[in-house]
Amino acid sequence: MKLRLGSFVPRAPVVLAPMAGVTNAPFRALCRRFGPGLVYVNEMVMATALAHRNHKTERMIAFDPGEWPRSLQLYGSDPDTMRAAVARLCGEGLVDHLDLNFGCPAAKVTRRGGGAAVPARPSLLQAVVRAAVGAAAPYGVPVTAKFRMGLDDQLLTHLRAGTICEHEGVAAIALHARTVQQHYAGDARWDAIGELKAHVTSIPVLGNGDVWEAADAVAMMRATRCDGVVVGRGCLGRPWLFGDLVEVLAGREPSGPRPLGFVARVMADHARALVAHEGGESIALRSFRKHTAWYLTGYPVGGEVRRRLSQVSSLGELDDLLAGLDPALAVVPGGERIRRGHTNGPIRVALPDGFLDDPARLEADITVPDDADVLALSGG
Repeated sequence: MKLRLGSFVPRAPVVLAPMAGVTNAPFRALCRRFGPGLVYVNEMVMATALAHRNHKTERMIAFDPGEWPRSLQLYGSDPDTMRAAVARLCGEGLVDHLDLNFGCPAAKVTRRGGGAAVPARPSLLQAVVRAAVGAAAPYGVPVTAKFRMGLDDQLLTHLRAGTICEHEGVAAIALHARTVQQHYAGDARWDAIGELKAHVTSIPVLGNGDVWEAADAVAMMRATRCDGVVVGRGCLGRPWLFGDLVEVLAGREPSGPRPLGFVARVMADHARALVAHEGGESIALRSFRKHTAWYLTGYPVGGEVRRRLSQVSSLGELDDLLAGLDPALAVVPGGERIRRGHTNGPIRVALPDGFLDDPARLEADITVPDDADVLALSGG
């Protein structure tokens, strides 16, 4: 089934997963340079913050001129607040596509019954999805949703969540094939993606989890028959992965591993784009430091180089450090599959007191979580 978001049909069924502090405008532009014509989703933002026009959130929803589609992910567990946030975004012409986050595993979110806990409360999930889709419909803005398999292996909710989203008019769904308890540990369980694809038949089903190289997307789609892939941690330090994905999904061979000189040039471009975005080197370079470890993953550059880059404070210093690298240095065998980003887990799932005590009550529970002070978080 072809992935379509309103009038936009991507060159390949590939979506950049929103990641807090990562998928801002400079990073999206860099990914788009290598793989134009795909879906690149902005950082997740809170519906509550949008409805109240929080200053920090207003800066987070910035898009580059000409960026299309302008995709944004929303977190929210209050149907009324979600409706207000979506109506504002669509009514002011700020977005072309909205994605709903029902997979956030952060304890500060699930402890209030929000994020990845919402699919365990199907009536609330339905109310939030209905509010978002209904508010976006008059403007022709498509709404998608992303969720996990469930809280743990004893409470799997992905099939029910898929049915609700399909029934409420969601344009596509994505499954991160891990439970909240699993967090980011172990392997993604692609069989759950296949199960969801067989269960939901009228809208595209995308798979998320462990796409580290372009060949992984082909393997996932072949194994699960899913309609496309969502890429999170696999593109950290590898924005050219999107170009490789376009190639392999068109039946062509992707480029091989990039030499360190290529990586260094991308790092320099990324840092400069962040400086322009932030309006100064100090904040931008602090944000860039985490990226240096991801870019150098798999390259035997030595601990001292990694340490100095992790403390870089100016573009001049960055240029000097990059100039000292061996441009011909190759990634070690298997280096592109070294996991980047979150790897922690399993975790104890934090839930409100008594949350699972009465399954019958949980089924119909539409109590709205208190998410007013929850920070915007996401994963991939």
